[in-house]
Amino acid sequence: MPTVAVVQSGTVLGNTKRTLEKFERYCIECAQKEIKLAVFPEAFIGGYPKALNFGASLGIRTDAGRKLFRAYAECAIEVPGPVTAAMGNIAKSASLAVVVGVIERDGGTLYCTALYIGADGQPLGKHRKLIPTATERLIWGCGDGSTLGVFSTGIGKIGGLICWENYMPLARMAMYTQGVQIYCAPTVDDRDAWIPTMKHIAREGRCFVLSSCQFLARDAYPPEWLEIAQNLPEVPIRGGSCIVGPMGDLLAGPLYGEEAIICAQVDIAELPEAKFDFDVVGHYARPDVFDFAVKTTC
Repeated sequence: MPTVAVVQSGTVLGNTKRTLEKFERYCIECAQKEIKLAVFPEAFIGGYPKALNFGASLGIRTDAGRKLFRAYAECAIEVPGPVTAAMGNIAKSASLAVVVGVIERDGGTLYCTALYIGADGQPLGKHRKLIPTATERLIWGCGDGSTLGVFSTGIGKIGGLICWENYMPLARMAMYTQGVQIYCAPTVDDRDAWIPTMKHIAREGRCFVLSSCQFLARDAYPPEWLEIAQNLPEVPIRGGSCIVGPMGDLLAGPLYGEEAIICAQVDIAELPEAKFDFDVVGHYARPDVFDFAVKTTC
């Protein structure tokens, strides 16, 4: 059975080069552990600037906030681009398929994106977060249905959603209808309530769920960002990454309070056993009662 992993680590905020170096170190370590798929957290490349408000309140934007957004945008990456090419080379060297959260820059807009890269280093696809949550909408644009894809790999069909998209039943259904087998959920949600959600998705979709959360400490912030952060605790994001089996049982994690690679073995051949009595898009569906469609063009 192949070994998969969730990498619980945090961005070096304000420094994409150093974050990419962390990505490479973890990929090398995954290769040494003979891991075949690694899922990195939401916004790992580019960063999740928790507790920053970018100088905005209703009807007001400040010059300082605009300069901060400029600095944040400079940490974002183009997809495809030089950083994604480097990530592909790293994945190929490690013979490792990866899913990694990035902040994507497209023109003047940033997107919270999950990249899918095959073990041969080739891009499989990407997914842009459909709807950023709350204040995230200030700095990120909305994705669309054209990136709601599932991708075939040597260990199974992988796909997934980012952070609170996982609370969207129809977005989850888009994954299930495409036959997702390994459901990837990059996140920065470190609350206790997140774990039952992951267990529910695994049991609902009868799939393996890999949820990777950042572990981010205050020292990951540039000094000038720390000065304007509001109510920032010593550990802004505490982790909670986990791997869940198709019956909703925890296979690994959750782990809190440190960076780590969390591993488990998955056997795709087990999935028919899980779907014996519940297949949300098969014998337990009612297409005579419900219609479901995804608009894949924008």
